Formats: sequence, structure tokens, C-alpha cells
Amino acid sequence: MTMPTTTERTFPKISERGLDELRERIGAKIGATAEPWCYEATRDNIRHYAHGIGDDNPLWCDPDYAAKTRHGGILALPSFLFSTSRIVSGYVGGLPGVHAMWSGADWSWHKAVRRNDTISTEAYLKDLIEHETRFAGRAVQQIYHVDFFNQHGDKVAEADSWCFRTERDHAREQGSKYKEVRARAPRRYAPEEIAEACRLYANEEVRGAEPRYWEDVNEGDELPIMFKGPMTVTGFIAFAQGWGGLYIRANKLAWKLIDAHPGVGITNRFGIPDVPERVHWEEDFALEVGAPGAYDYGPERNSWLTHHLTNWMGDDGFLRKSYCKIRRHNPEGDMLFIRGKVKRKYVENGRYLVEIEQEARNQDDELSVLGTGVVELPSRR
Repeated sequence: MTMPTTTERTFPKISERGLDELRERIGAKIGATAEPWCYEATRDNIRHYAHGIGDDNPLWCDPDYAAKTRHGGILALPSFLFSTSRIVSGYVGGLPGVHAMWSGADWSWHKAVRRNDTISTEAYLKDLIEHETRFAGRAVQQIYHVDFFNQHGDKVAEADSWCFRTERDHAREQGSKYKEVRARAPRRYAPEEIAEACRLYANEEVRGAEPRYWEDVNEGDELPIMFKGPMTVTGFIAFAQGWGGLYIRANKLAWKLIDAHPGVGITNRFGIPDVPERVHWEEDFALEVGAPGAYDYGPERNSWLTHHLTNWMGDDGFLRKSYCKIRRHNPEGDMLFIRGKVKRKYVENGRYLVEIEQEARNQDDELSVLGTGVVELPSRR
């Protein structure tokens, strides 16, 4: 893997003035931003999102199946709400031209989102925290809070999500996190390796209509391993089809975006202004910002963790909380293995709850993401 020939280009830096301007926004309600990909949880929108993360649970995707459950119809998978807010998905303000990497979220769900619900949101910048990182040296963690409401005004969920704002030049030239990865020859899998990993797909269990009762769960129980990958640009685009992306626009709409926000337009090899989101499908540009190659989306990985939990809990469970902290990129060619273990079970406010610790590692046993989930299960009582 070689570095692109355009590394002479320099990018904007994190400035004190820019940080001061951002700090003035903390706590202020954010007005109209780019419209969300989905306003409504239609049958097609739900299915497209589910299929974008490789989730074929019939509770999200099959109206005939869902009608026979206690819900009486299709539900939106918990992570579908990423498609209803650009803010929770990483649409950051301030520091124009400084790279933003979506790096984690802390979700709480209060009510199910049902077919044809209309979702509205309220958001504000919650905090800015400075860090020193191996990836890019100085970085700023930019944390937003978003509340989600249905058409009746009920709060269905809330989330804190954060991006790290990093200096592309430092990440490329001095960042130490991926030096060894970039020096490796591209990984090529033998057919037997692919077949062995894909057996996890063949054996993936969707709990479905069989209730998992709280009394039958024990601390220390392990969840089945969930496999995601091998990572391909095709897979990243499949997620963007369901999620909508942040800056993916065509023709006049692409021009309108970059004309209004010039920092979003970074010239490609043809001299055409194009969006920074192309790190997810354009390897040369990903290398230019210090990443190990074209890589997956952060909300995509968070959605894989929640997929792991909803498969396990079954139709009668309810995902109450999910915490996700991303530790490294998943570049094209990686495989990902998600594991979970029951940390504790408890009763709170009449709810029978199970806390689950999750982690995902790649084919080289490198830590990719850490997570925690809280699932409400039915009780035999």
C-alpha cells in the first residue's frame, strides 16, 4: 500500500479562535441543519436501513411476520434513528476543513418506533474536550446531545454522540497508530478462511418469537459471536444507502452544499471539489488523512453492536441502552468478530434488565470497538 502523490497538500488546523467560537455554542439549541435522510419510519426506510447493516430480522422486514407478534406490526430497529438526524450521525459545526471522525455514542430508548411514525429531533452542542491521541496528536472531542420525538410528542430516545476533530496533516505525517498497518502488504484471504468466517453467517441466530426470559439468563453467559465483513467498499455503500450519509449529494445539490460550506469541498485527483466522506470509498484520500485505507462508518459499527443485542433478546425484549466507543478504523479487507457477555442482571422500576458487555476485534485480534448494552427481558413472574 503506497501513499498518494498528493501528500504535499495541507489542510486547516485546529485554532484557538475556532475553539472559542465553538465554545460559545455549547448548550444552544441547534436550528435547521441539513435535512435528515428519513423523516418517517416507513416500511421501505426501515428495511433499507436493516439491510444496510446486514440485519434480516423479520420483525423489521416482514409485515406478515410482525403482525403476528405482540407488537402487531413492523417496528424500526433501534439504530434506525441514525437516519433521522444528521447531528447524531456526525454532522458537526465549526472548525471548517478540520477532519471529523465519528467515534462513539451513548443511547437510551424509551419507546418503540413503529411503522409510519414521524420522527423529529432537538439537538445542542454539549461539550468540547481536548485530547492528545496517537492517531493525530492534538484532537478535540465534540459531543452533541439529540432528543428524538414521535408525531405524538413522545420522546422515543435520546443520545449523546461524539466526533474527534483531528488535523489531517499530523495524522498522515506523524500519527503513530497505523504506521505498521500501512506498511503491511494488502491482506489476501484463502478461500478456506473466507468459508470459515462465513459459517458464522450461516449459523447466525435471530431469537425471534421464542421469548428469552430474564430468569433463564445468568451472569457470565456469553452471547453468540456475530460476524461482520469482510469489509468492502460495496458494504460501506450498502450502509450509506440505508443511512443516507452526511454529505452524499449529486450534481446541483452537491454544488449547493459546497457553495454554502466551502470547507466541505476538498479537491480530488481531477481538481473537482468533493466531500471528506469519500474516505469511506476512496483509498487514496483515506491514506491522505492518516487512515489505514477506506474504512467503515462509525454509526454503522454502533448499529452492528445493537444488531448483536436485538438478535439475542428476541421479539419480546426491548433495548434500553447502548454505549459504543470506537477504538480503531475497520479498513477495507478487515473482518470483525463481535462478542458479548452478561455482566449483571437486576430489577429497576419494575423492569427486568440485563447488562451486557461487548467488544469486537478484527482478524488480527486488534480491538475495534467496545460496547455496553442494557436489555429489558420478559419475566416469568
